[in-house]
Amino acid sequence: MPRRYLITGGAGFIGSNYAARLINQGHEVIIYDNLSRAGAVRNLEWLRTTFGEDAYRLIVADVRDTQRLIEAVRGVDVVVHLAAQVAVTTSVTDPRSDFEINALGTFNVLEAARLSGKDPVVIYASTNKVYGGMENVAVVEGDTRWYYQDLPEGCPETQPLDFHSPYGCSKGCGDQYVRDYARIYGLPTVVMRQSCIYGPRQFGVEDQGWVAWFVIAALLKRRLTIYGDGKQVRDLLFIDDLLDAYNAAIERIDAVAGQIFNIGGGPQNSISIWREFGPLLERLVGFSIPVDFGEWRPGDQRVYISDIRKARQWLDWQPKVSVEEGVERLVTWVRDNLNLF
Repeated sequence: MPRRYLITGGAGFIGSNYAARLINQGHEVIIYDNLSRAGAVRNLEWLRTTFGEDAYRLIVADVRDTQRLIEAVRGVDVVVHLAAQVAVTTSVTDPRSDFEINALGTFNVLEAARLSGKDPVVIYASTNKVYGGMENVAVVEGDTRWYYQDLPEGCPETQPLDFHSPYGCSKGCGDQYVRDYARIYGLPTVVMRQSCIYGPRQFGVEDQGWVAWFVIAALLKRRLTIYGDGKQVRDLLFIDDLLDAYNAAIERIDAVAGQIFNIGGGPQNSISIWREFGPLLERLVGFSIPVDFGEWRPGDQRVYISDIRKARQWLDWQPKVSVEEGVERLVTWVRDNLNLF
Protein backbone atom coordinates (compact mmCIF):
# COMPACT_ATOMS: atom_id res chain seq x y z
CA MET A 1 0.00 0.00 0.00
CA PRO A 2 1.43 3.41 -0.93
CA ARG A 3 2.65 5.48 2.02
CA ARG A 4 3.73 9.07 2.53
CA TYR A 5 7.40 9.24 3.54
CA LEU A 6 9.35 12.18 4.92
CA ILE A 7 13.12 11.79 4.58
CA THR A 8 15.18 14.29 6.57
CA GLY A 9 18.51 14.68 4.86
CA GLY A 10 16.79 13.25 1.79
CA ALA A 11 19.16 14.93 -0.65
CA GLY A 12 22.17 13.13 0.81
CA PHE A 13 23.76 9.84 -0.17
CA ILE A 14 21.46 7.49 1.71
CA GLY A 15 18.42 9.75 1.41
CA SER A 16 18.54 10.18 -2.36
CA ASN A 17 19.04 6.46 -2.91
CA TYR A 18 16.09 5.70 -0.63
CA ALA A 19 13.95 8.37 -2.31
CA ALA A 20 14.63 6.73 -5.66
CA ARG A 21 13.63 3.33 -4.35
CA LEU A 22 10.44 4.63 -2.73
CA ILE A 23 9.41 6.54 -5.86
CA ASN A 24 9.94 3.36 -7.88
CA GLN A 25 7.71 1.53 -5.41
CA GLY A 26 4.91 4.05 -5.87
CA HIS A 27 5.19 5.87 -2.54
CA GLU A 28 4.83 9.61 -1.97
CA VAL A 29 8.17 11.15 -1.00
CA ILE A 30 8.89 14.42 0.80
CA ILE A 31 12.55 15.41 0.99
CA TYR A 32 13.44 17.68 3.91
CA ASP A 33 16.98 19.01 3.55
CA ASN A 34 18.89 22.25 4.09
CA LEU A 35 21.11 21.42 1.06
CA SER A 36 24.28 22.18 3.01
CA ARG A 37 26.14 19.03 2.04
CA ALA A 38 28.29 18.75 -1.05
CA GLY A 39 26.43 16.72 -3.63
CA ALA A 40 22.92 17.50 -2.34
CA VAL A 41 21.91 19.63 -5.32
CA ARG A 42 23.45 17.11 -7.71
CA ASN A 43 21.46 14.30 -6.08
CA LEU A 44 18.23 16.27 -6.44
CA GLU A 45 19.02 16.93 -10.10
CA TRP A 46 19.56 13.20 -10.58
CA LEU A 47 16.17 12.42 -9.01
CA ARG A 48 14.44 15.00 -11.20
CA THR A 49 16.16 13.76 -14.34
CA THR A 50 15.37 10.14 -13.52
CA PHE A 51 11.79 10.46 -12.26
CA GLY A 52 10.50 13.84 -13.41
CA GLU A 53 9.86 17.21 -11.79
CA ASP A 54 6.86 16.05 -9.77
CA ALA A 55 8.32 12.78 -8.47
CA TYR A 56 8.91 14.19 -4.99
CA ARG A 57 8.23 17.28 -2.89
CA LEU A 58 11.19 19.29 -1.60
CA ILE A 59 11.21 21.27 1.64
CA VAL A 60 14.43 23.29 2.00
CA ALA A 61 14.70 23.60 5.77
CA ASP A 62 16.81 22.63 8.76
CA VAL A 63 16.01 20.10 11.50
CA ARG A 64 16.75 22.87 14.00
CA ASP A 65 13.64 24.66 12.70
CA THR A 66 10.96 23.22 14.97
CA GLN A 67 7.95 24.80 13.28
CA ARG A 68 8.95 23.75 9.77
CA LEU A 69 9.41 20.19 11.00
CA ILE A 70 6.02 20.11 12.69
CA GLU A 71 4.41 21.28 9.45
CA ALA A 72 6.40 18.80 7.35
CA VAL A 73 5.60 15.74 9.47
CA ARG A 74 1.84 16.40 9.56
CA GLY A 75 0.05 13.64 7.63
CA VAL A 76 3.17 11.53 7.10
CA ASP A 77 3.16 7.73 7.56
CA VAL A 78 6.93 7.20 7.88
CA VAL A 79 9.75 9.51 8.93
CA VAL A 80 13.26 8.39 7.96
CA HIS A 81 15.60 10.60 9.96
CA LEU A 82 18.94 10.83 8.18
CA ALA A 83 19.77 14.54 8.56
CA ALA A 84 22.90 14.93 10.66
CA GLN A 85 26.30 16.46 11.19
CA VAL A 86 28.32 13.42 10.23
CA ALA A 87 32.03 14.06 10.87
CA VAL A 88 33.84 13.36 14.14
CA THR A 89 36.47 15.96 13.26
CA THR A 90 33.84 18.67 12.72
CA SER A 91 32.18 17.78 16.01
CA VAL A 92 35.47 18.34 17.82
CA THR A 93 36.02 21.79 16.30
CA ASP A 94 32.37 22.90 16.58
CA PRO A 95 30.64 20.83 19.27
CA ARG A 96 27.72 23.25 19.71
CA SER A 97 26.55 22.97 16.11
CA ASP A 98 27.07 19.22 16.26
CA PHE A 99 24.83 19.02 19.35
CA GLU A 100 22.15 21.28 17.92
CA ILE A 101 21.92 19.34 14.65
CA ASN A 102 22.23 15.79 15.93
CA ALA A 103 20.77 15.83 19.44
CA LEU A 104 18.34 18.73 19.34
CA GLY A 105 17.47 18.04 15.69
CA THR A 106 16.54 14.45 16.50
CA PHE A 107 14.47 15.61 19.48
CA ASN A 108 12.67 18.03 17.15
CA VAL A 109 11.89 15.20 14.72
CA LEU A 110 10.50 13.03 17.52
CA GLU A 111 8.38 15.84 18.91
CA ALA A 112 7.02 16.64 15.45
CA ALA A 113 6.09 12.97 15.04
CA ARG A 114 4.49 12.82 18.51
CA LEU A 115 2.50 16.01 17.98
CA SER A 116 1.28 14.95 14.53
CA GLY A 117 -1.36 12.71 16.09
CA LYS A 118 -0.67 10.09 13.42
CA ASP A 119 2.07 8.09 15.19
CA PRO A 120 4.26 7.75 12.10
CA VAL A 121 6.99 5.12 11.99
CA VAL A 122 10.35 6.76 12.76
CA ILE A 123 13.53 5.15 11.43
CA TYR A 124 16.68 6.69 12.92
CA ALA A 125 20.12 6.36 11.34
CA SER A 126 22.39 5.95 14.35
CA THR A 127 26.04 4.90 14.31
CA ASN A 128 28.46 2.36 15.69
CA LYS A 129 30.25 5.34 17.29
CA VAL A 130 27.80 5.07 20.21
CA TYR A 131 29.96 2.16 21.41
CA GLY A 132 33.02 4.42 21.68
CA GLY A 133 36.52 3.01 21.52
CA MET A 134 35.40 -0.33 23.05
CA GLU A 135 38.54 -0.35 25.20
CA ASN A 136 37.10 -3.18 27.32
CA VAL A 137 37.01 -5.50 24.29
CA ALA A 138 40.26 -7.37 23.69
CA VAL A 139 41.73 -7.16 20.20
CA VAL A 140 44.72 -8.94 18.70
CA GLU A 141 46.95 -7.83 15.86
CA GLY A 142 47.40 -9.91 12.72
CA ASP A 143 49.50 -9.35 9.62
CA THR A 144 46.89 -7.29 7.77
CA ARG A 145 44.20 -6.54 10.36
CA TRP A 146 43.16 -6.32 13.96
CA TYR A 147 40.75 -8.96 15.29
CA TYR A 148 38.28 -9.18 18.15
CA GLN A 149 39.69 -11.77 20.55
CA ASP A 150 36.34 -12.98 21.89
CA LEU A 151 33.61 -11.65 19.56
CA PRO A 152 33.65 -13.89 16.46
CA GLU A 153 30.22 -12.59 15.36
CA GLY A 154 31.11 -8.95 16.01
CA CYS A 155 29.78 -6.31 18.40
CA PRO A 156 26.25 -7.02 19.70
CA GLU A 157 23.58 -4.48 20.62
CA THR A 158 24.23 -5.40 24.27
CA GLN A 159 27.74 -3.89 24.15
CA PRO A 160 27.85 -1.05 26.74
CA LEU A 161 27.39 2.42 25.29
CA ASP A 162 30.36 4.75 25.60
CA PHE A 163 29.79 7.99 23.74
CA HIS A 164 33.26 9.10 22.62
CA SER A 165 33.75 12.45 20.85
CA PRO A 166 31.08 15.15 20.61
CA TYR A 167 29.73 13.33 17.54
CA GLY A 168 29.37 10.10 19.52
CA CYS A 169 27.60 12.02 22.30
CA SER A 170 25.17 13.84 20.01
CA LYS A 171 24.29 10.79 17.93
CA GLY A 172 24.07 8.65 21.06
CA CYS A 173 21.73 11.17 22.64
CA GLY A 174 19.47 10.93 19.60
CA ASP A 175 19.76 7.13 19.62
CA GLN A 176 18.46 6.92 23.20
CA TYR A 177 15.73 9.52 22.69
CA VAL A 178 14.42 7.59 19.68
CA ARG A 179 14.33 4.39 21.71
CA ASP A 180 12.65 6.06 24.67
CA TYR A 181 9.91 7.73 22.61
CA ALA A 182 8.73 4.22 21.80
CA ARG A 183 8.66 3.30 25.49
CA ILE A 184 7.17 6.49 26.88
CA TYR A 185 4.89 7.72 24.09
CA GLY A 186 4.26 4.55 22.09
CA LEU A 187 5.78 6.06 18.97
CA PRO A 188 6.79 3.23 16.60
CA THR A 189 10.51 3.92 16.32
CA VAL A 190 13.48 1.81 15.22
CA VAL A 191 17.16 2.66 15.78
CA MET A 192 19.63 1.50 13.15
CA ARG A 193 23.21 1.56 14.45
CA GLN A 194 24.90 1.68 11.09
CA SER A 195 28.43 0.68 10.22
CA CYS A 196 30.26 1.85 7.06
CA ILE A 197 27.64 2.41 4.37
CA TYR A 198 28.90 2.95 0.82
CA GLY A 199 27.71 3.02 -2.76
CA PRO A 200 26.83 5.22 -5.75
CA ARG A 201 25.92 8.88 -5.15
CA GLN A 202 28.23 9.06 -2.13
CA PHE A 203 30.30 12.22 -2.33
CA GLY A 204 32.73 11.10 0.34
CA VAL A 205 35.34 13.39 1.89
CA GLU A 206 38.37 12.65 4.01
CA ASP A 207 36.59 12.75 7.38
CA GLN A 208 33.35 11.05 6.36
CA GLY A 209 32.47 8.32 3.89
CA TRP A 210 35.97 6.86 3.70
CA VAL A 211 35.21 4.11 1.18
CA ALA A 212 33.88 6.59 -1.37
CA TRP A 213 36.64 9.07 -0.54
CA PHE A 214 39.35 6.49 -1.20
CA VAL A 215 37.76 5.62 -4.55
CA ILE A 216 37.27 9.27 -5.56
CA ALA A 217 40.78 10.29 -4.50
CA ALA A 218 42.33 7.32 -6.29
CA LEU A 219 40.55 8.04 -9.58
CA LEU A 220 41.41 11.75 -9.31
CA LYS A 221 45.06 10.73 -8.71
CA ARG A 222 45.16 12.40 -5.30
CA ARG A 223 47.40 11.26 -2.48
CA LEU A 224 45.61 9.53 0.40
CA THR A 225 46.28 9.87 4.13
CA ILE A 226 45.62 6.82 6.30
CA TYR A 227 45.13 7.68 9.97
CA GLY A 228 46.43 4.90 12.21
CA ASP A 229 48.20 1.78 10.96
CA GLY A 230 45.77 0.86 8.17
CA LYS A 231 44.99 -2.44 9.91
CA GLN A 232 41.87 -1.11 11.63
CA VAL A 233 38.86 -3.13 10.54
CA ARG A 234 35.33 -2.10 9.54
CA ASP A 235 32.40 -4.04 8.19
CA LEU A 236 31.09 -2.55 4.96
CA LEU A 237 27.46 -2.47 3.89
CA PHE A 238 26.36 -1.61 0.36
CA ILE A 239 23.59 0.98 0.12
CA ASP A 240 21.03 -1.41 -1.41
CA ASP A 241 21.39 -3.76 1.56
CA LEU A 242 20.86 -0.91 4.03
CA LEU A 243 17.65 0.13 2.26
CA ASP A 244 16.45 -3.47 2.42
CA ALA A 245 16.86 -3.26 6.21
CA TYR A 246 14.84 -0.04 6.37
CA ASN A 247 12.03 -1.60 4.35
CA ALA A 248 12.10 -4.76 6.47
CA ALA A 249 11.77 -2.75 9.70
CA ILE A 250 8.87 -0.70 8.34
CA GLU A 251 7.02 -3.79 7.12
CA ARG A 252 7.52 -5.49 10.51
CA ILE A 253 6.97 -2.40 12.66
CA ASP A 254 4.36 -4.08 14.88
CA ALA A 255 7.01 -6.57 15.98
CA VAL A 256 10.10 -4.34 16.08
CA ALA A 257 8.88 -0.95 17.35
CA GLY A 258 11.24 0.27 20.06
CA GLN A 259 14.06 -2.04 18.94
CA ILE A 260 17.70 -1.24 18.21
CA PHE A 261 19.60 -3.07 15.47
CA ASN A 262 23.25 -3.15 14.49
CA ILE A 263 23.17 -2.85 10.72
CA GLY A 264 26.40 -3.51 8.88
CA GLY A 265 28.11 -5.99 6.65
CA GLY A 266 28.94 -8.33 9.52
CA PRO A 267 32.06 -10.51 9.77
CA GLN A 268 31.69 -11.75 6.18
CA ASN A 269 32.01 -8.19 4.83
CA SER A 270 34.75 -6.91 7.12
CA ILE A 271 38.01 -5.54 5.79
CA SER A 272 40.99 -3.59 7.10
CA ILE A 273 40.86 -0.04 5.79
CA TRP A 274 44.14 -0.10 3.93
CA ARG A 275 46.19 -3.29 4.35
CA GLU A 276 43.33 -5.24 2.75
CA PHE A 277 41.16 -2.55 1.14
CA GLY A 278 44.18 -0.95 -0.55
CA PRO A 279 45.13 -3.97 -2.67
CA LEU A 280 41.46 -4.49 -3.64
CA LEU A 281 41.10 -0.87 -4.72
CA GLU A 282 44.39 -0.87 -6.63
CA ARG A 283 43.29 -3.96 -8.53
CA LEU A 284 39.93 -2.40 -9.41
CA VAL A 285 41.37 0.94 -10.58
CA GLY A 286 44.36 -0.66 -12.29
CA PHE A 287 47.22 1.31 -10.73
CA SER A 288 49.08 1.77 -7.45
CA ILE A 289 47.84 4.49 -5.06
CA PRO A 290 50.28 6.70 -3.11
CA VAL A 291 49.50 7.01 0.61
CA ASP A 292 50.82 8.75 3.71
CA PHE A 293 50.18 7.63 7.29
CA GLY A 294 49.05 9.96 10.09
CA GLU A 295 48.29 9.69 13.80
CA TRP A 296 45.23 7.82 15.10
CA ARG A 297 42.12 9.98 15.39
CA PRO A 298 40.08 10.35 18.62
CA GLY A 299 37.66 7.48 19.27
CA ASP A 300 38.88 5.49 16.27
CA GLN A 301 38.21 1.82 17.04
CA ARG A 302 40.86 -0.69 16.00
CA VAL A 303 38.03 -3.04 15.14
CA TYR A 304 34.37 -2.45 14.57
CA ILE A 305 32.32 -5.29 13.14
CA SER A 306 28.54 -5.44 13.57
CA ASP A 307 26.96 -8.53 15.06
CA ILE A 308 23.92 -8.66 12.76
CA ARG A 309 22.28 -11.78 14.15
CA LYS A 310 19.46 -9.80 15.78
CA ALA A 311 18.58 -8.13 12.48
CA ARG A 312 18.72 -11.50 10.76
CA GLN A 313 16.29 -12.93 13.31
CA TRP A 314 13.83 -10.04 13.64
CA LEU A 315 13.98 -8.52 10.17
CA ASP A 316 14.75 -11.64 8.11
CA TRP A 317 17.56 -9.56 6.66
CA GLN A 318 21.17 -10.06 5.77
CA PRO A 319 23.61 -8.42 3.34
CA LYS A 320 23.53 -9.68 -0.24
CA VAL A 321 26.29 -7.59 -1.85
CA SER A 322 29.88 -8.63 -1.12
CA VAL A 323 32.60 -6.06 -0.49
CA GLU A 324 34.31 -6.82 -3.79
CA GLU A 325 31.09 -6.53 -5.81
CA GLY A 326 29.99 -3.38 -4.00
CA VAL A 327 33.31 -1.58 -4.31
CA GLU A 328 33.48 -2.53 -7.99
CA ARG A 329 30.04 -0.95 -8.49
CA LEU A 330 31.18 2.18 -6.67
CA VAL A 331 34.38 2.42 -8.74
CA THR A 332 32.32 2.13 -11.92
CA TRP A 333 29.93 4.88 -10.77
CA VAL A 334 32.72 7.27 -9.76
CA ARG A 335 34.61 6.63 -12.99
CA ASP A 336 31.45 7.32 -15.01
CA ASN A 337 30.77 10.53 -13.06
CA LEU A 338 34.21 12.05 -12.50
CA ASN A 339 32.85 15.35 -13.83
CA LEU A 340 30.82 15.64 -10.60
CA PHE A 341 33.91 15.77 -8.39
